[in-house]
Formats: sequence, structure tokens, C-alpha cells
Amino acid sequence: MPHPSAPPQPGAHLYDPDDPFEMGSGPFHAVDTASGGMRFVLLAERRHCNASGAVHGGLLMTMADLTLCACATRALGDKVVTVAFNAEFLAAGRPGELLEASADLLRQTGSMAFLRGEIRAAGRLLFVASAVVKRRRRGGGDSERAV
Repeated sequence: MPHPSAPPQPGAHLYDPDDPFEMGSGPFHAVDTASGGMRFVLLAERRHCNASGAVHGGLLMTMADLTLCACATRALGDKVVTVAFNAEFLAAGRPGELLEASADLLRQTGSMAFLRGEIRAAGRLLFVASAVVKRRRRGGGDSERAV
């Protein structure tokens, strides 16, 4: 696992340093917002890019899923699993750009939450996503484990 990079901006901190996939993919840093929310930042490096030199779509999807789930976890007070995820790629990110992801909770029920999010770089909208997540039952079996 790569050594965690320094936070890409003041106030940023590693969100889940024990998650091997997120640390290897990112690492992603969380920034608490004044409204009580959270956004995520990542300084894109060459290793985050595809052969064309653009930030890899899989990295954008990972960052969006993390952001959407973190937003839901904060709102619901429980861990969640993604049950549906939709994404649209609007523009390419490049190495050296600071990627900033944010999410909004649209609706929640007893066990589900509906969210949308976006990723920007230098004010440019790169990616939008929506998701449905399910609250994890405490002590749930294999079908309730987060992925």
C-alpha cells in the first residue's frame, strides 16, 4: 500500500486510512464543511490516469461512491452499502488538478437514502452521479457487508 500523501489542502484529513482499496486508489481526503457536510479532495497524479492521460473513469466512480456513502453515513448515523449507482462523464480531469467531490442527500426512508453528487476540477464539472444506498443492519451477514 502506498504511503498516504500529504493533505492536498488545509483542513483535509484521511477519511478511512484502514480501507486498503481507498488508500491504494487515492488516497482520498475529507474536508468538513461549515454546513456540517463533507466533501472529498484528491490531487490527481499520473498514476490516477488512463493511457490517454485523463483521470481514469474508475477513479472518478470510486471517489463519487465514497463521497455519496460518506454523506449518507453522516445523515443516517449508520454505515451503508450502495444498491444502485448511475454516472455520467462530462469532461476529463488531468494530472496536477485538484479534484473536489461533493454530495447532497435528496431523500431518506427508514433504511434507504437517495443521493446525488458531482466532481469538479478548477470549477469545471467533470462527473455527476446519483445513488441509492441501504442502511446496514448491525451484525448483518455476508449480504449486508459493504463493498
